[in-house]
Amino acid sequence: MNLEERYGVKVDQLIYENGLCSEKDVEGFVLEGSAKVSFPGGRMRLENAMDENLGQKSNYVFWCPEVFPDNIMIEWEFQPIREPGLCILFYAATGQNGKDLFDPSLQRRTGEYDQYHHGDINAFHVSYFRRKWEEERSFHTCNLRKSYGFHLVTQGADPIPDADEVKRPYKMTVIKKGALNLFFCDELEIFRFEDDGKTYGPFLRGGRIGFRQMAPLIGEYGNLKVYSLL
Repeated sequence: MNLEERYGVKVDQLIYENGLCSEKDVEGFVLEGSAKVSFPGGRMRLENAMDENLGQKSNYVFWCPEVFPDNIMIEWEFQPIREPGLCILFYAATGQNGKDLFDPSLQRRTGEYDQYHHGDINAFHVSYFRRKWEEERSFHTCNLRKSYGFHLVTQGADPIPDADEVKRPYKMTVIKKGALNLFFCDELEIFRFEDDGKTYGPFLRGGRIGFRQMAPLIGEYGNLKVYSLL
């Protein structure tokens, strides 16, 4: 993937790497909501700990403890094990009014989605492997939303097959370079969005990243890497 030639984006250096292979690798990660985190086969497996019939209360977010700058490329491997469900990567996530995402003055978050799009935080949300509702299962898309608010800013086709046909992990990539946002699956461009800093609220810069799942999906993750961009 020649990023510089295609998008004017050049990778600087690796600034964070986590194999997500064992409990030690996720020490310091912050879980919001209830989930089972295990490592069968040396890959991080996430699944709900509460009954899916509880609706949003059964969903959760697992935050990486690092704060990342603006202008980064995020890579991770993902493999769905069981569906239905849905996966999201939050990035550039911060508390509002310049606060850290984990500032104790912010409202408590427990994995229910409205706390993340109409709470007191700002973030981008890449939703991928969307297999929760009937309309998602019959027409597979990846969506990018921006909050505060529930702004669907762009979407693209989801190339990952259903879980029972998946044979390997897929490499997922998010690039944020200033106003430019790109999302890839196995280096196939899924969507791009260039923010104007007005239509959907002010520009988002640096912040935290986190994995979200909707019950009863089981997903596995590995080889999380973050690069700075020139």
